[in-house]
Formats: sequence, C-alpha cells, structure tokens
Amino acid sequence: MPELPEVEAVREFLAGELVGHEIVRVLPVAVSVLKTYDPPVTALEGRRVTGVARHGKFLAVDADGLWLVTHLARAGWLRWQDPLPGGVPRPGKGPLALRVALETGAGFDLTEAGTQKRLAVYVTDEPAALPGIARLGPDPLADGFTEERLAELLAAERRQLKGALRDQGLIAGIGNAYSDEILHAARMSPFKLAHRLTPEETGRLYAALRTTLTEAVARSRGLAAARLKAEKKSGLRVHGRAGEPCPVCGDTIREVSFADSSLQYCPTCQTGGKPLADRRLSRLLK
Repeated sequence: MPELPEVEAVREFLAGELVGHEIVRVLPVAVSVLKTYDPPVTALEGRRVTGVARHGKFLAVDADGLWLVTHLARAGWLRWQDPLPGGVPRPGKGPLALRVALETGAGFDLTEAGTQKRLAVYVTDEPAALPGIARLGPDPLADGFTEERLAELLAAERRQLKGALRDQGLIAGIGNAYSDEILHAARMSPFKLAHRLTPEETGRLYAALRTTLTEAVARSRGLAAARLKAEKKSGLRVHGRAGEPCPVCGDTIREVSFADSSLQYCPTCQTGGKPLADRRLSRLLK
C-alpha cells in the first residue's frame, strides 16, 4: 500500500508533469472506482491543471478549481505514460481503472491489482469536505506537528502503538510498513500501550517518526512513479523482512500475523529479546 512518502513523491512527480497542461479526456474503465457522480468526471475535460496536493494518503489534482481526488488503497497505483496508448480502453478484467489524457498525448493510468477493488476516485470542488479527508488527523511532516502535539494525541489512546500509528484519524499517512519502521527506529514494542509512554519515550518516538518519514521522502524524491515501489522496499529495515538479520543488531526479524496483515519487528531492539508469539495472547507491553 502506498504510504505518505510514496504519495508525496507521486505528488511532486505529477506536479512537474501536469501543471500548466490541459486535461482533454478522463476515461473511467472500472465503474466501481468512481465514488462521486456530481459533477461528472467529464467536467474535468478542457480544464488546465493548476496544482497537485496531498492529504495523508490522498492525491488531489487541481484542475482550475475542480479537483480529481484519488486514494490508491492497498493495491492501487499510478502509471505515467508518454505517450498514452491509442484507442479507447475497454472495461474488462485487467488492472486499469481510470485514464487521464493531456493535450500533449501523455497522461496517467490508475490501476488496481487483485480482486478487492478499493481504489477510489472523487471529483469535487472541496477536497476537505470528502469524508475520508475530513476525518484525517494531522500530517506528521507538517511544521505544526511537534513532540508536544504527538504527546497530546497519544495520551488518550488506550491501545497499542502499532494500531495508534496506523489510525488515519489520529495521524495521517502512516500505514503498516512505516509504522513497523518507526517502532524499530524508536526501539519500542508494537504492543506497548500508547498512553503509557514516558516523556523520554515520546521524544524517542517523535524523533523516529520524523526521521523515518523524512528520509523515505528524500529517497523517493525525483523518482518516476514506476520506480517508487522498488525504492520503498529497498529502504525498509524490518517490514517485509521476517527471517532476515536485523541491520542494527543482527538478531532474526520476527513476524506476527493477523487476519489480513502482519507486522515485523526485532526482538533484541524492541522487546528485550522476547518474541511476540501472538497479538491477543502476548502480555509483553514494554
């Protein structure tokens, strides 16, 4: 799933490619991708792109006051093509969900792999009013996101840090992968209760959060969209690396599996050397 660093890199890439150009056609290929119907996607045609914004994991393309907003969800992605293929794409079983064409002949496709279709596209004159954006917590890379603000947010969270960091209503943009990376950098168990952090631990978590995300954005900056997935994977220290040695201490990275996801962590760095056998049964909170 694309998270804040990848979405921010896509935003920067699109800003360089789209701004100043006219949208000549918007073609929804998968009807399920459209979550709004008034105004229709055709209202974007003939408008010039004036900016590209990010709200958490949402991308928003400003076409002279009318916005094309998308959330890539778990298996969605954006593919830039210059030029776009000729002809009109037909609905089918392929991954193509929506195509946006410019007057230059270039443009981008929104694609989604797998059978669970969660990629979402909206057309609106007010992105902040969309329910998914309206509920977002603060952006962790914003200037106003201070250590004190993080402490305030976590003080009322009587749940584990892993879940708190992933909650978009609490902090926008962090998903499964970067929550693992942040907790590893902070040397904290994913099962530690958020409201029990000491001031020293909060400071450590804040530093890890800002550093992890800032470095990930820097690694992704300037890359074409097609290269971002590989860059994300190569930069991860623990997430998706169960069974490999921890790059910090050499211990074996362990995994805890859930119904539809998993987390990875280092016992030596994060849990005092003790493995977390099961999310529901483990009593290890430090």
